[in-house]
Amino acid sequence: MMNAESHPKNSFGLAAFDHVTLIVADVQASREFYVDRLGMSEAERPSFSFPGAWFQLGDTFFHITEASGLAGKAGWGDRGVTQISRGHHIAFRTVNFDLALEAINRFEIEIAAGPQTRPDGAKQVYLYDPDRHLIEICS
Repeated sequence: MMNAESHPKNSFGLAAFDHVTLIVADVQASREFYVDRLGMSEAERPSFSFPGAWFQLGDTFFHITEASGLAGKAGWGDRGVTQISRGHHIAFRTVNFDLALEAINRFEIEIAAGPQTRPDGAKQVYLYDPDRHLIEICS
């Protein structure tokens, strides 16, 4: 197995996926969604001069930045998607899909599509975060 340094096409020396950043309208509402609902851990964030928060899931960080003139508007807005699974989204894998569905219902999180089963047998459901970023939960 090749590592990042020995891969012939890896001229950047990429080793891992580091983070995703989303622009949000309300940092606290997003914190409640990603930490209290989805179960991410809050991570220490440097003392930037702009509001935001960092979360962590496994080895990957998830950053949120409050909407502003410099950061732009919150959410993804209407991009004309007619097949939700083909548009912009972030997917999280769960170890227990049924438990995830129970939590979605308990927290009254808006479901955008599904639940459904993919052709490979994995189960998936799409939901919205507070800024209508599309989130996929899959098995």
